Amino acid sequence: MIRTNRLLFAFLAIWTIVNLLQAAFVELHADEAYYWMYSRFMDWGYFDHPPMVAVFIKAGDALIHSELGLRLLTVISSTFSVYLLWLILKQYGSNARLFVCLFASVVLFHVYGFITTPDSPLFFFTILFFYVYQRYLKRDSWMLAVVLAVIVAAMLYSKYHGILVLFFTILANYRILRRPSFWGIVLVALLCYLPHILWQVQHGYPSYYYHFIDRSADVYRFSFTSEYLLAQLALAGPLVGWFIYAAAVRLKSTDDFTRALQFNCYGLFLFFLVSTLKGRVEAHWTLPALLCLFMLAYIQLAGRQLPAWFEKLAIANIVLIGLVRLALIVPVEGFMKFKPLAYYFGNASWAKEVQAHAGTSPVIFFDSFQIPSWYNYYNRSTNATAYNSRNYRKNQYDLWPMEENLQGRSAYVVTPYSRGESAEDTIQTSKGVFYGSVVDTIRSYQKLAIQCDSLPGDWKAGADKVVELSVTNPYPYAVSLSNDGQKWNSYLEYGFKKDGVMGDFKPVFGHIDGLDMASGASERLVVILKGPASPGKYKLVLSLRTEPFNGPRNSSMIPVDIR
Repeated sequence: MIRTNRLLFAFLAIWTIVNLLQAAFVELHADEAYYWMYSRFMDWGYFDHPPMVAVFIKAGDALIHSELGLRLLTVISSTFSVYLLWLILKQYGSNARLFVCLFASVVLFHVYGFITTPDSPLFFFTILFFYVYQRYLKRDSWMLAVVLAVIVAAMLYSKYHGILVLFFTILANYRILRRPSFWGIVLVALLCYLPHILWQVQHGYPSYYYHFIDRSADVYRFSFTSEYLLAQLALAGPLVGWFIYAAAVRLKSTDDFTRALQFNCYGLFLFFLVSTLKGRVEAHWTLPALLCLFMLAYIQLAGRQLPAWFEKLAIANIVLIGLVRLALIVPVEGFMKFKPLAYYFGNASWAKEVQAHAGTSPVIFFDSFQIPSWYNYYNRSTNATAYNSRNYRKNQYDLWPMEENLQGRSAYVVTPYSRGESAEDTIQTSKGVFYGSVVDTIRSYQKLAIQCDSLPGDWKAGADKVVELSVTNPYPYAVSLSNDGQKWNSYLEYGFKKDGVMGDFKPVFGHIDGLDMASGASERLVVILKGPASPGKYKLVLSLRTEPFNGPRNSSMIPVDIR
């Protein structure tokens, strides 16, 4: 036992030190910078995710204003997670050597040892959930029920995928529904989660629309499925992942807890496999499934005689992962051709190089929530914002107040391509050449919401149809679409998307010039739209374009059947 404890605590010490070094010396991934922006605007919800990642970042960043501070809670919670896993699993066999070999072989566990995204708190709270759930199965206690309810809420505040863990856990042991304390868990968890639900209602359910509608691909590609399957094998360990899967599959359920692990493991992998039929699935979404896979493999292998080659192969697997982690700190010229590695270098210098041209002016980047976030983080500001065009997707920048603060002001527009402006800066950066120019008297209506109140059911290809629209002004000030006396004109335009390709946008036939709306007011418009030239299923998009920008997406993607 003493030897086991020494090995485990030695691993915990090494794991913590390595993660601290990695957190301190690896530049931010763009997503981390985006979530840092979350922490600048604390709220009960965000466009893409619940708010727990903002809490993690805010707490660490308040202590240390650096990459280490942003990632500090992730490093600490990761170490606690490893120890909790050991407490969960040692009941099935005390084999610290096997535990370390298996855990350190899983690639994704290394990623969330220091990278801070919504998966980082999900990693911690999922393990904490299983730790308390294991005890709740053995002892029906109201105190454990309340603790479990708070953990469930924290898991859901981390990432929406937590609901799948709850679903498959209950499905594995539906008899738990007979416990009065279970319904106490449901009630307390809902009460804790109510602020986020209300946030979604108040903002028109942006997360639901984004995850279930906007992310769906128009056309299925086999690569969605094949890449998903290959990624899951690689994430479990490039050399020993197959062995971990094989061990987990061989395990026969012996109790309610292992059955819950099996239901979560198989259920989550299958859920995301099916999800590839409607679009690309990010490889890391299966993090809870990989946690269960690891636990099942350990339970199966603990106390058994392992093949002589396994430990050598596991050590080689860990060394390989270690070399990749080292390459994230020390740039190796040959590795810089590999984009996922190169992505972590040169971001701080790029932000300073652009800021040297922009000065203190607000900065606008097109069609990216990541690039303005990098700029903001490394310049410790919120000066940069995203202009999300109708060919891109909406994100949290569409909810933050940056656009309102730009109205009537000048801004510095930065693009990776020349816009052909007469007074355009060429910015040489560590990330390549960028171009910058000043746009004065900004006029922008990205947040005006357009809904289609009526669509013709017999719309024929190429035919003109009368369509009723509602335009709502969400800004805290009145909006006038009149072009009189304006430097930049506004146009209401529409386009049709088919098979993932957006067609050209055309101006609507209808009078919008002079449309005035008070804050919070809605106005009805009757316009004429011309259908696409060919029959088929399309998505209609309405855009209020204001020069000199491309125009945002002011409506949802409205399904249209052209006959």
